[in-house]
Amino acid sequence: MTLNLITRKLHRWGAIWFSVPILIVIGSGILLQIKKQIDWIQPPTQLGSKPNQTPGQTWSEILTISREIPEADVDGWEDIKRIYAEPGKGVFKVLCRNQWEIQIDVQTGKVLSSTRRRSDLIESLHDGSFFSQFVKMGVFLPSGIVLFILWLTGLWLWFLPRRNRKKKK
Repeated sequence: MTLNLITRKLHRWGAIWFSVPILIVIGSGILLQIKKQIDWIQPPTQLGSKPNQTPGQTWSEILTISREIPEADVDGWEDIKRIYAEPGKGVFKVLCRNQWEIQIDVQTGKVLSSTRRRSDLIESLHDGSFFSQFVKMGVFLPSGIVLFILWLTGLWLWFLPRRNRKKKK
């Protein structure tokens, strides 16, 4: 079997066998690239009343404020996935386990924004962890490797006719 035949077969079968996970990776990757431009994916960061100031809220006050938002479904710290502090914008971003995001003014404790954040869900689809750790490592990782091989074989299949034309001349 020649290198050209092996390259064509790898390219053809790799594209067929891994088309669904590769399509998920590409589609979710495109959405992640534009997440800051589309509010539906990730809410825009609001500006607090006094950016670049020492926060006037304690951790327990942030938890209390978060509990007051019914959609966030926060009863305790176990319901909060993470908190981003953006001192330059004067805001805390509280990310809840149910994909809800609350933006709180670091000085006043006022809720600046309360809405669903879909970027984390899209990211988990992108890396395969949405399905399971096994799917992430057993399907999406090999898909990434196959995508790299498809890129290499595609380059070869593009280069081959050009090389042959030069040989004929």
